[in-house]
Amino acid sequence: MKKLFILLITVALFSCSKQDGYKIKVKLEGAEGQVVLEEREGRQWIGIDTADVVDGVALLTGKVDMPTLYYLSVSGKRGKAFVFVENKNMEISGKVDSLQDIKVTGSVSHSEFAKLNKQLMKTQEAYMELYKKVRTTEDTAMVASLMKKLDKLEEASDSTQEDFVKNNPASYVTPLILQGIHYTKSATELEELISGLEPKIQETPIIVELKEKVEKLKKVAVGQPAPDFTQNDSDGNPVKFSDIYSKHELTLLDFWASWCGPCRAENPNVVAAYKHFKDKGFTVLGVSLDQKKEDWLQAIEKDGLTWMQVSDLAAWSNKAARLYEISSIPSNLLVDKNGKIIAKNKRGEELEKTIEAFLSK
Repeated sequence: MKKLFILLITVALFSCSKQDGYKIKVKLEGAEGQVVLEEREGRQWIGIDTADVVDGVALLTGKVDMPTLYYLSVSGKRGKAFVFVENKNMEISGKVDSLQDIKVTGSVSHSEFAKLNKQLMKTQEAYMELYKKVRTTEDTAMVASLMKKLDKLEEASDSTQEDFVKNNPASYVTPLILQGIHYTKSATELEELISGLEPKIQETPIIVELKEKVEKLKKVAVGQPAPDFTQNDSDGNPVKFSDIYSKHELTLLDFWASWCGPCRAENPNVVAAYKHFKDKGFTVLGVSLDQKKEDWLQAIEKDGLTWMQVSDLAAWSNKAARLYEISSIPSNLLVDKNGKIIAKNKRGEELEKTIEAFLSK
C-alpha cells in the first residue's frame, strides 16, 4: 500500500510538471515539402524551426521563454498565419491555401489573440470599405463625412484593444496589443497602462521597450519645448523649425507622406485650417517621410499643400520624426511662437477648434 501511495504521488508530480518545450502537430490539407515557423523582427524574418511534411503531418518542436507570436508558412506557398506558441502540446489544422483560417488548439494565448483578432477584423473590414470610397470620391463634403466615420471606426478599434490591455494584465498577448496602439497614447496614458500590468508582463521585451519609449515621449509631451531641427525644402534650401514658429502665433508641425493613405485623406482638413487661420497668425510646416522626391512633390501639388514643406527623404528614418518619436502618420503637434508644445494629434474639426480657441485668447 505504501509503495502504491508513493507511485501515485510520483505520477501526479510528473503529470503536473511544466512541459519543457513545445510540440506542434501541423496537419494542413494540401501541404507538401516543409512547414516553416518564423519570427518577425523589425523588417526581418527570423527562422525558428522547420519540419518535413510526412503523410500530411509535420511536427515542430522547440522551446520558448514565454508565449511568443510566431508565423507559420508552407514552403512553396504564399501567405503566413500567426500562431502564439507556448511550451505545450499544440495542434494546427486547416488548409494550405487558406492559412488565415487555421485552427490552433493547445495554446491559451493563441485563443485569446484569435478571439480579439476576430473582433478587430470586423472593424477593419468596415474601415477598408469606407477608405476605398474616400479614395474614389471627389466630393469634398462626402469625403469629410466619410472621414468622420473612419475616425469613429479607429476609435472603436483602439477602445477594443485598450479594454483588452486593461482587462488582461497577466496575458502574454497584452504586450503585443499595447505595442500596436501605443502611438495613439500620450506618455502619461501609456505609462498608466503599463503600470497596470502584472510584473511578469512588465518584464517582457516589448514592455521594456515601451517603458523606454515613455521616457522619450515625455520630452516631447504637451507643455514641453519643441526640439529644434533643420531640414531642406523641396528646392534644397535649409529650413529651421524655430525660424518658422517664432514668426507665428501658432504652428502645426505636420508629419505625413505621399504613400500614406490616411495622411492624404486628412490633408483636406489641414488645407481648410490653413486657409481659415493663415491670416490670423497660424501656419504649417510639413515634414514628409517620403523617399522619392518626385512622389513627394506630386502629392504636394495634387493636395494643394501651399505651406512650407521639408524632408530628408529618409522615410521612417527621417531625423525630425525620430526626434519627435513619431511611430505613425499622420501625426502632428501645435507649437506656439515661444516653441512650447500646446497640443498633439488634433485632426478635422478638433484641429480647427483647437486653433481657434488658442488664437482667440
